[in-house]
Amino acid sequence: MASTLDSYDGSSGDQVFRVETHGIDFIPETERWATPRNIGAMWAGTSINVEYFIYGALLINFGFSFYTTLSIIIIGNLSYLLLGVASLQGPEAGTTAFTISRAPFGSHGARILSFFNWITQLGFETEGLILIVGAVTVIIEISGGHVNSATKIILVILAAAIQAVMPYLGHATMVKVLRALILPFIAIFVLLAVYAIQHGTAVPAQSWGHGWEIYTAGLAFTFALSGLGWTECGNDYTRYLPRDAKKSSIVGWLFLATAVPEIFMMTLGATIFTFIPKLGTSSNPFEAMRGQHFIPTWAVMIFLFFAIVQLFGINSLDLYSSGVSLQSLGFRLKRYQAVVMDSIIAGLLTLWAVFQSTFNLYMGEFVAVIIVWIAPWFGILIADWIMRKFRYNAGELQKTDSSSIYYTGRLGISWSSIIAFVVGLVCSMMCFSKAPNYNFPLHWMTPISNHYSGADFSVPAGIIVAALVYFLLEKATGHVASQVKRQKGLEPNL
Repeated sequence: MASTLDSYDGSSGDQVFRVETHGIDFIPETERWATPRNIGAMWAGTSINVEYFIYGALLINFGFSFYTTLSIIIIGNLSYLLLGVASLQGPEAGTTAFTISRAPFGSHGARILSFFNWITQLGFETEGLILIVGAVTVIIEISGGHVNSATKIILVILAAAIQAVMPYLGHATMVKVLRALILPFIAIFVLLAVYAIQHGTAVPAQSWGHGWEIYTAGLAFTFALSGLGWTECGNDYTRYLPRDAKKSSIVGWLFLATAVPEIFMMTLGATIFTFIPKLGTSSNPFEAMRGQHFIPTWAVMIFLFFAIVQLFGINSLDLYSSGVSLQSLGFRLKRYQAVVMDSIIAGLLTLWAVFQSTFNLYMGEFVAVIIVWIAPWFGILIADWIMRKFRYNAGELQKTDSSSIYYTGRLGISWSSIIAFVVGLVCSMMCFSKAPNYNFPLHWMTPISNHYSGADFSVPAGIIVAALVYFLLEKATGHVASQVKRQKGLEPNL
């Protein structure tokens, strides 16, 4: 079994370049091959990523000056501390995020949240596929070719098939491959940084981008697409850490591996936007890099090639998590079967998005979906974890029938958490800013943001309100306290 700090070979149950046998089942201690640094290396491999390069350009397109954008990027990426905290339950529970969610939401109530996460991961997969197809399209056009509708359909089908390979093989393969991608991508993005330093300027704010109200909208945008947007995936990977893994090391390595490279990536995207503004406004962001005179064609071609490879890498994390979310929903699928199914669905969604939407409009709509459900879910998960004194019974989490201590009520649904989730979701939506999406159609759903001229309080409102309501309801019903007492009688854990 691989157990040294520098090993990435997995264990007898999770070997590199072999199909992972584990789904949402418990990972025994004998197969906990990872270290916090291993998991950090995996996240680093996804963080030096072209998506965050594009996010930086989209963010400065809000109308901020470069230095204001930089401050939002730095503060917004502190949200990776949330990912660190939402990765601390995996070593104790030995299972995935939405199997752990059976504790606060009930054995069957957690299925509702699994559905939300499945939809979200499909959205991220679609985003990645849109960018992959966009990058390949520009490469073909630079090479003198022409891309018509039939060609785009073929590209989407091929991309959807290729992206399934790594998550099909599983956790250990993803850790090894994503770690290997770090240095090549650092090199290409350093090359881009040279051109950014030569041509970038601190552009003035555009006409509507003034004031603290839009600043908070920019922070919410960055939170959603950075740390908060990954919290629902954290425990899917830290379940391979031993139960006694140091919590500060987990949070530290994850934060270092994500926040630091993403601050650089988003800053680079914002800088290049200052001399290639179409980067943040084109229907295909990569189209802006064709025909401009600041970055030579050969450098653009290398950048696009590496972007495609890296986008496949980050999509592997989304596919892995969406696959185990399908299992948490109750579908009797093996994890790799769920990956294949999700690849097909993501491909179909990409076909729709490529022909019906622009990338920045898609992202504006998608950010709203991410914030309004992940924020309250995160608040409830952490409040419940604290109330349980940071302990779960792994065996009971694996049960879905009435014999489990986490089977709350007659239906296995914790109404305390469901009510808290709905209240948090509504509050988060009421505080969501329409600023990232000029055409947001449901203005009546965002009255608090409207009252404050587009200010966005959706993230803190969702987290704090949901956690507080859950805490008060659980204190009134005593369900968590009762389960903690029952859990003591069931020790030792698996």
